[in-house]
Amino acid sequence: QTDAAAAVQATFDIMVEELANCGHIELRGFGVFEIKTRKASVGRNPRKPEHTVAIPERKIVKFRAGKELAAILEKA
Repeated sequence: QTDAAAAVQATFDIMVEELANCGHIELRGFGVFEIKTRKASVGRNPRKPEHTVAIPERKIVKFRAGKELAAILEKA
């Protein structure tokens, strides 16, 4: 069990390192993880709409399901 936990943690560490280097990770049949840039925007407090907050541009991780996973999810 500890060997399995170490293997999973090592896999996650490699995935994080690859995404941090602005790469993408493709797991055939499962999906693709990639870095996207979300544009800067203006946010508002619903209770006080006159107050605005600048939301800076930032990077996010985006996941796209592969064909096999999408087909399985479609049946569920």
